[in-house]
Amino acid sequence: MNNEADSNCTDTGAGSKAVPFCMISAAAKIVKPGQTVRIKTWAHYDENVVIDRSGEPGKPITFTADTEDFSSAAYLEFGRSLTISAASHVAVRGLHSYGGVHVRRSTDVELDRVYVANGNSAGLVIGEGSVGVRAVRSRLVGVRVEGGARGTVLSRNHLEVNFERGVDVIDAPETAVTNNTLVSACGTTISVRGAASSGSAVFNNVLFTWPTNCASAAPRKGIEVAASATPGTRADYNLITGPELKSTPYTWGGTGYQTPAAFAAATGQGAHDILAPDFNKVGAKDGSPTIDSGDPTAPGVLPTDIYGKPTADDPRVANTGKDGGYIDRGAFETQDVLKGVTLSIDPAWAPAGTAVKATAVPEGRWPTGLTYHYDFGDGTAPVVTKATTAEHVYSSPCACVAKVTAVNGVGEKVSSFDQPAKVTTAGPLTTAFTVTPLLPTLSDPFTHRLPLTVSVDTDDTAAPWPVTSTDVDFGDGTKGHIDNLGDLRHTYKMPGTYDVTVTMEDAKGAKSTAKRSVKVEYAPSGYVATEPFRLLDTRTTNAPVQGGTATTVALPVGGLAVPGHQLSGSMAVAVLNVTVTGATEDTHLSVWPSGQPRPVTSNVNIKAGGTSSNTVTVPIGAYGTVSAQLNSGKAALILDFVGYYQPNIGQRFSPVTPTRVVDTRTTGGALGGGQTRTVKVAGVNGIPADATAVALNLTGTGATEQAHVIAYPDPAKRPTTSNLNVEPGKDKSNQAIVPVGPNGTITLFTNSGSTHLVVDAVGYYGKDGKASFTPVVPKRLADTRTTGKVAPGATTTVSGLPANAIGAALNVTATESTGPGFLTVHGFGTPRTSASSLNTLPSLTVPNHVMTPVGDGKVSVFNSWGGSNHVITDLLGYFTQS
Repeated sequence: MNNEADSNCTDTGAGSKAVPFCMISAAAKIVKPGQTVRIKTWAHYDENVVIDRSGEPGKPITFTADTEDFSSAAYLEFGRSLTISAASHVAVRGLHSYGGVHVRRSTDVELDRVYVANGNSAGLVIGEGSVGVRAVRSRLVGVRVEGGARGTVLSRNHLEVNFERGVDVIDAPETAVTNNTLVSACGTTISVRGAASSGSAVFNNVLFTWPTNCASAAPRKGIEVAASATPGTRADYNLITGPELKSTPYTWGGTGYQTPAAFAAATGQGAHDILAPDFNKVGAKDGSPTIDSGDPTAPGVLPTDIYGKPTADDPRVANTGKDGGYIDRGAFETQDVLKGVTLSIDPAWAPAGTAVKATAVPEGRWPTGLTYHYDFGDGTAPVVTKATTAEHVYSSPCACVAKVTAVNGVGEKVSSFDQPAKVTTAGPLTTAFTVTPLLPTLSDPFTHRLPLTVSVDTDDTAAPWPVTSTDVDFGDGTKGHIDNLGDLRHTYKMPGTYDVTVTMEDAKGAKSTAKRSVKVEYAPSGYVATEPFRLLDTRTTNAPVQGGTATTVALPVGGLAVPGHQLSGSMAVAVLNVTVTGATEDTHLSVWPSGQPRPVTSNVNIKAGGTSSNTVTVPIGAYGTVSAQLNSGKAALILDFVGYYQPNIGQRFSPVTPTRVVDTRTTGGALGGGQTRTVKVAGVNGIPADATAVALNLTGTGATEQAHVIAYPDPAKRPTTSNLNVEPGKDKSNQAIVPVGPNGTITLFTNSGSTHLVVDAVGYYGKDGKASFTPVVPKRLADTRTTGKVAPGATTTVSGLPANAIGAALNVTATESTGPGFLTVHGFGTPRTSASSLNTLPSLTVPNHVMTPVGDGKVSVFNSWGGSNHVITDLLGYFTQS
């Protein structure tokens, strides 16, 4: 049965799950013995239903809501009724009717989990000679049993009684009204009358009477049995309560009785009845007199209550029911409500052969009535006991898992979470540990794993007893402590080889120490290009950099370190464009990871009053910061964030032989102030069309005034950062990593004057890139000031790079130049091209960030024919294939 819009129902079919009936009546016309009509739960049916077909003994016809639990039902629309007429062996479950249920001339009918009401009339009417009708575990608004109906059972129901007679038994012999909860206001709650109603039974009921002002002047009565119905009729184990007992609790044979004692003395009935003045203490709650006090042998007793819960023995309450029975009075059976059980093992860590004690702590109302099944997880049979503790001896070492299952008196079970039991081999405490780098796997602002972070893991220690103290000396002046085995994490400030010492103590006071040398180094990383943004401009903060004092700069390492720029919390290396301007004297600037000593290398060289810029690739230092310091004097510092490297994410790099992309001296003419020039960089010159970023060397020449140049991807979104500062009469270079824009292009812009630009490609990043980047502590590879100048037209070879490096990030500085010219850096053993890496000027020291191929662990530096130069080469990092 399913009449919902998408059910594909029809009343002319066979009534299958795929094509159900729309109406219950359609199924009622054809259902056969042993068949079940399943009615869609929560659906509403606008029909009067008549059931007049019969089942057979052992093969009933069943109508049921298709989810057979106690919280779901199917519904007849308001005012629609159910009639069972001249039928036998019929069961109806989980159906609600607000137009009443009528059972006529029928035999062996069960109404289970139904809700029945019918306005101001009795909701359920059983009559016309019906035999063996059972209304159980239901909610009923008024019941009338009449017309010679025999053997009717009303059991475990909740009845709302708002009529002159709530349960009215008239000329209906052998009717059993048992274990119901009845709520009444006016009239008589349970009435048995008529000469034919003899042999009836009223047992285990709970009657709540409320002090309502009734319209009728008829007297209020609890249980009434007319004189004509008393022969063979019995009443006992009932309980009557209410806030004000205005009714007469008992009327038997026309005489009223105000107490159970008077009732029993006069009639022999109700000897175990209770008149409870405090209704608040009555019900399925602790302390209620209904608990375990009913008659389990009463006619019509069911093994389950209105919710389907079994009869349960509350171990905290004496069994005062008949013959020591423990059924509750009323429709509701008090339950254990067994929620859970926890398990502890003591000791949970010990050598084999040690006796351990398991302790169970149940969470329930009746903890004393539980049986415990202790499974110690070593293949031995569970220990079954009513005790909350059990002892066990493990015979051999194991990483066992113990569990306890608690079972209450009605068979409900709950099990504990697994409880590890570490059973060890007897012997001395012997410390063992491993040290492994902890690398990030995510790129988000809320995952923080800085470079040079390691895990010291002590789980391999041979520890027969629990370890109570682990102390780690990381070898860099810092220490760590935990109270057990496990791992400690530590971030070193700089790479190197460290002696790590671990000292452990166990629960028996034994101690053990182990020591090992650990090499800590930066991990290979991929590149993530970002939209450039200004990180610092001391011209606006009035806090210039100066000699002798380091300036700490917070990087956008996750969180809110740099408001508006929540980048990865695990970046390892930052790529910055660093500009120094307004220096008070000739000086140079160094940038390095915070927490490390200031290196002897430099990144930007500046003349007094001038402006100079350079790209800087620098590892992230302590607390996600880097440090910047002038050698001497003061100057303004401008830092632009360009991108970052991080292990396990980003794009790999492929170096290319330096290749000229554009030279405005031969193509397009000088770039004017306020103008832009779009240049194709991907899909040409060996750089694939799907490259995500390109590494370029930008050279400005022939500038008419001081200005800056910006290289950026999206022509519609020019950043406020800069890549190159140009000056009249000077050729100036700077390397830039620029994300690729639409159709493989980048856009060039200068803010004032005009300048020629020369752009050389030195590599690219993309999904088919070859190599990951490994940073190093800035390291000087070569300085010709100690070996002699590089003559015009000569080449010097710089070694000291890893043999497997295919590319390098260098800071190359030309100084003491005797004439204008340029340097070209290229892979050792590879042809030199006409592209330049930096431009040299007499009397100026000129640095530039250079990304170049590497050959056999070396690079070559060619000096043009302009004049002799000293060349200083510093290593920032290298690229290896991955």
